[in-house]
Amino acid sequence: MNQTTSPLAYSPSFSSAQALQQRLAGSAPPLQPSPRLDVMQADTLRATLKQYFLQTFDCYESLFSCLNGDEAFYRKPIALRHPLIFYYGHTATFFINKLLLSKLIEQRINPHFESIFAVGVDEMSWDDLDDSRYDWPTPAQVKHYRDQVRATVLEIIEQAPLSTPIDWQHPWWSILMGIEHERIHLETSSVLIRQHALDYVQTQPPWRPNNLSGTAPENALLPVAAGRVQLGKDRHDPVYGWDNEYGQHQAEVAAFAASRYLVSNQEFLAFVEDAGYQNANNWEDEGWQWRSFAQAEYPTFWRKHGPDWSLRLMTEEVPMPWDWPVEVNYHEAKAFCHWKAKQTGQPVRLPTEEEWYRLVQLAGIDEPSAPANLALAYGASSCPVNTFPHGDFYDLRGNVWQWTETPIYPFPGFVVHPIYDDFSTPTFDGRHNLIKGGSWISAGNEAELASRYAFRRHFFQHAGFRYVVSDQEPPAIQSQYETDRLVSEYLEFQYGREYFGVANFAQTLVQLALTQLADRPRRKALDIGCATGRASFELARYFDEVVGIDFSARFIQNGVKLAQGETLHYSICTEGELVDYYACDLAQLGLAEVRDKVQFYQGDACNLKAIFRGYDFILAANLIDRLHHPAQFLSQIHTRLNMGGILMLSSPYTWMEEHTVRSEWLGGFKKDGENWSSLDGLKALLEPHFRLMTEPQDIPFVIRETQRKFQHTYAQVSFWERIV
Repeated sequence: MNQTTSPLAYSPSFSSAQALQQRLAGSAPPLQPSPRLDVMQADTLRATLKQYFLQTFDCYESLFSCLNGDEAFYRKPIALRHPLIFYYGHTATFFINKLLLSKLIEQRINPHFESIFAVGVDEMSWDDLDDSRYDWPTPAQVKHYRDQVRATVLEIIEQAPLSTPIDWQHPWWSILMGIEHERIHLETSSVLIRQHALDYVQTQPPWRPNNLSGTAPENALLPVAAGRVQLGKDRHDPVYGWDNEYGQHQAEVAAFAASRYLVSNQEFLAFVEDAGYQNANNWEDEGWQWRSFAQAEYPTFWRKHGPDWSLRLMTEEVPMPWDWPVEVNYHEAKAFCHWKAKQTGQPVRLPTEEEWYRLVQLAGIDEPSAPANLALAYGASSCPVNTFPHGDFYDLRGNVWQWTETPIYPFPGFVVHPIYDDFSTPTFDGRHNLIKGGSWISAGNEAELASRYAFRRHFFQHAGFRYVVSDQEPPAIQSQYETDRLVSEYLEFQYGREYFGVANFAQTLVQLALTQLADRPRRKALDIGCATGRASFELARYFDEVVGIDFSARFIQNGVKLAQGETLHYSICTEGELVDYYACDLAQLGLAEVRDKVQFYQGDACNLKAIFRGYDFILAANLIDRLHHPAQFLSQIHTRLNMGGILMLSSPYTWMEEHTVRSEWLGGFKKDGENWSSLDGLKALLEPHFRLMTEPQDIPFVIRETQRKFQHTYAQVSFWERIV
């Protein structure tokens, strides 16, 4: 084992961090935390935001001074990202785009720049990383554009009308959004600079790394008691948050053990020297594919020179600080855990998001006052893993981000912010894992305990990990949005917003049913053609048992998920390829208490299984004009209903041959030379066994297809009592 020790020895404690700050005199001052937005004095809030904006904007400018010459702006550090000239302009363009959406400005500054600098931060389908499509401007031209944006934002902060406080709906939220977005890119751009060839970078005084290093401590597992954690940001929180932070999630965390320290370079070296990168058994399939593609033999920022190791920092290469945290992607961290498990015979893995919060909870960390290597307070680099104690552990926050087992997903109550609809939702794909705690450069929202950032598992940030030992498997998280257009339209129709003042159709039908049920038995109800199940759940408020049946399995599965207590996420079209994202669950609708009364089945309304009988009430909502054989259904439905039970039908009678051949239509044609309505057909088929209880009535419903296209329809509703 080859270990290089920096000449600066120290006694590990926070006092060493204080000494470090003194050694870094002349470096950039630490970045301010996110300001409170509930300040009622407008002038005070203006001054706070001005300072926050200027420090962020100027710090970002300063970061790009670490590039050595114009060529460094145009060379891609890695193939999966744009060249750095893009990121230099991107954050300024973001301000303009959001200010336009919030109507704080009325026109663009540079439409061309605001096109080419708009999107390109992750390898999503809409990213265009083909350089041949771009005629990049010069760094000087971008600097001029940034100066224009700077002046524009300052003018708004200083002169635009400001009502206090600032919240999610406030137009000034877009200013905070722009600042926090630039702080994110302060970090991601620093990673790209770190991935650049050394010839393209230069060390600048504000971006000096620290040189504090010594002997790496021996890691140890410490017990963590079981407990309950609550995640999610309240909508009234006075500090800015991204959309994925809001909502509520509670979890019972089982007892586990966690490593006292982040995994150091020293500790990770044992994995490297044991051929950890060469043994496929250490890796998950996805991770091994990445390792094979990358031909990785050790961490990407490590350098090997004969028997000696060094570490690539942002702008320089230094002898390996073995007591600093190792920086790896998720796959490497996970492979180390597999290897560690084999070495120890213990179930070693990465922590979940909930387990990380449990560690923070027990440590009693009070942000932002708890000392940590954050916000450039201790130089532009990591520091030893035993510098910042947090309770019995170290570096629960700061130094480097910590990979978790948890793919990012939306909390119940998640809502997309209307002016930034693609911040979170593209990552709800099961391929982006959460990182927690922040790094040495993380500031503002990134340094908040509530922040939720996620990256593709093969990406690199200033990220490392700690490991845990637990018999509990991480919960499986399904975060993929429902993109089936028809299913999504029905989810919105049944569980989503009301449009044009028209009440929820399922709720309306059930309330109408109650007027006819009166004091009749309410033991069992059948919702036939239930789609995604809203009426089934509404009926469960009043019946002991409810069965929902639909022919479509893809509809039924959503009702099943809701009945199991899940939150459903779906997208609905706004225009063209653009979509909005929504979520629904039973708790939000006051239906969680009745979900156990509902069972869903796939079935053919015209050929139901014999077990489906003995009902006191049957609802067939907008079903009959979608059946292949509606007469067959109606001629048999009495056998499913108790004597004195009620059949409720609703239908707009939109007979279409794609659903029902012309010969099977119940009405809507001439018969014996006279008009024959669908109601006439119903009477003819049902009167042998039923009595029409009251005159039918028309009930409106609205189905949203796009932002500007709706189906506004009336269904005729009729009630039939079984008498024979």
